[in-house]
Amino acid sequence: MAELLIRHLDDDVTAKLQRRARRHGHSIEEEICEILRDAVRDEGGTREPLGSRIAARFAGLGLTEDVPELRGEQARPADLEP
Repeated sequence: MAELLIRHLDDDVTAKLQRRARRHGHSIEEEICEILRDAVRDEGGTREPLGSRIAARFAGLGLTEDVPELRGEQARPADLEP
């Protein structure tokens, strides 16, 4: 296993990492390793497009129509009026 030395880490970042580690019952070293594992978990893999993932998640609830991929679309606020 490799060792990693991080220099010049801000004190507030260190304090937040320590608090986070305590919340999860880890040492700060274990917490940082977990954060790094999570950060690279999907690296190198291909990820299914968002619309396809949404359709797959709700397929069991009767969602049968295609969900279009909206690439490059301008975001619009939701119309909540009846």
